[in-house]
Amino acid sequence: QVQLIESGGGLVQTGDSLTLSCAASGSSLIGYTMAWFRQAPGKEREFVAAVSRFGKTPNYADSVKGRFTTSIENAKNTLYLQMRTVKTEDTAVYYCAASLLDIVLTARDMTYWGKGTLVTVSS
Repeated sequence: QVQLIESGGGLVQTGDSLTLSCAASGSSLIGYTMAWFRQAPGKEREFVAAVSRFGKTPNYADSVKGRFTTSIENAKNTLYLQMRTVKTEDTAVYYCAASLLDIVLTARDMTYWGKGTLVTVSS
C-alpha cells in the first residue's frame, strides 16, 4: 500500500509556472503507474497526466499538452507536475494517484489517492 501527499499548490496568475509534488511513502513508486487528476468546482475529476509503471513516455490530456510535464524522481520517491503558462481554466484541486494498471485514463483506474492540493489561477 502506498500513501501519497501532494504539495505545491497556491495562488498564481495567468501565464505563471508552478510545480506540484507528490511524495510517496509505504512503498516505492516503482511498479505503479502514477497519474495526476484535477477537479474543478462543480465538475468531475479529470485526467491530467500519467507515467506508466513501465517507464514509457508520459501521456497528457489535450488541455495541458505542451504546458505540463510530469516526472518521477525515484531517489526521492516523488512524482512531480510542472505547470507552465497556466490558465484560469487550470484552477482545480490537483490529486496524484497510483495504479497497478499499465494504462490509466479515468479516476476509476486508480487505486491510491492523495488528498489533493489546490491551484488557483487568477487573471
